[in-house]
Amino acid sequence: MAISQTRAGRSRAGFQYLLVHRDFRLIWVAQVAAQLADKFLMFSLIILAYRLSRGSTEVAITLLAYTLPAVAIAPIAGVVADRYDRKLIMIATNLGRGVLVALIPLSSLVPSLGHDYVHLLVLTFLFAAIGQLFSPAEAAAIPSVVSRDALITANSMVLATMVITLVVGAPLAPIVSRLDLYAPYWIAVGLFGAAGVLIAFARIPRVERRSSATDRHPFKQVVVELKEGMDALRRSPVALLSFYQVSLAVMVVFVMFTLAPAYVSTVIRIGEQDTYVILVPATVGALASAAVLGQLGRYLSKSRLLVAALLGTGLTLLVLAGAPALLERFYQLDRWVRWFGVGFSFLLGLEFGAMMIPALSYLMEHTSDRVRGRIFSLLFMVVNGATALPVLLTAALSDVVGTNRVIGALGVLLAATGLLTARYAGRVFGAARDPG
Repeated sequence: MAISQTRAGRSRAGFQYLLVHRDFRLIWVAQVAAQLADKFLMFSLIILAYRLSRGSTEVAITLLAYTLPAVAIAPIAGVVADRYDRKLIMIATNLGRGVLVALIPLSSLVPSLGHDYVHLLVLTFLFAAIGQLFSPAEAAAIPSVVSRDALITANSMVLATMVITLVVGAPLAPIVSRLDLYAPYWIAVGLFGAAGVLIAFARIPRVERRSSATDRHPFKQVVVELKEGMDALRRSPVALLSFYQVSLAVMVVFVMFTLAPAYVSTVIRIGEQDTYVILVPATVGALASAAVLGQLGRYLSKSRLLVAALLGTGLTLLVLAGAPALLERFYQLDRWVRWFGVGFSFLLGLEFGAMMIPALSYLMEHTSDRVRGRIFSLLFMVVNGATALPVLLTAALSDVVGTNRVIGALGVLLAATGLLTARYAGRVFGAARDPG
């Protein structure tokens, strides 16, 4: 009986199952459109902000306005996602973002705004604020649409979408901007509109809401509901460990992106403009990891994947930090150092996927639908806010003690975390196989 149930569950997983699953397919295609629109906007804003202000400081402030709402609004967004209809939230936020993006090229037709920078800053902040309402609602909705066995495949597709739209949007937005400065914005408007329409046709279960009758002040009620989400996270060791794992994985990626120019110039000893030597293979590795885990991950132990990914990433970072110098000094293989960077960066991308995908799946599986939006909003807040300090710290340290030493120290930290996690992972994850 158990074997037949397992086979039945596995038949409801894999890429084929999800691609023919109407509701998930609509949500996923909508995510592709919205993510691509978001990347178009992000890279186009850099160009437009500089065109209007002629200053790098203004560009940095614009990007800050793009990221700041992730820290300030994310917790409230989680409360909204758990209190109201997630489908309506996703439709409204996609259409709302489309309207705000349309205001950017339309404002250029107003003489007093044609060369003004402040209005761009305001629109960027509003766009990012509305976008924060979308992410927790989408993350909380996916487990209510697909089976538990399909979550690891679903998260593989979500990760692949994020990577692909970033890779496509980064070069395509400037290219389209060369044809017309405001063309990327109109493309983004169409993509957001399409995403909203697609979500409208998806069947997404409503959240089971409790009675909202209360004598509390609305602000105090929001604080109470946020505390409920944090308490639910603390009570679940598997969810808490998965939460830390996702945050750690994202921090490693941000650190490596930040240190990439210094690494290729000081460790591999090629031009800093050749960061593609490590970034492209890492991207391909992440996509390959998503493809493999999406199709076969349900047959593997997620707890073992998490531990192996931590240990593997730590060892890979140690090799990336020390091996190039050894190759040059003892084996005179300096011409192979570039290919060494390519190979181990690809491996790092594989390990990133192995860290992210099982952890996200565990987090979705072991959180109640009633509080899932708040937990994911806390995750997005940590990912966007708390990781900034380690990234800034490692960047500053790399200028003082050397990039290879910082990467090596990060490798030691991850390997040690993997060893520590291995001690508890079996007990924590094993005891939580059948969440209530």
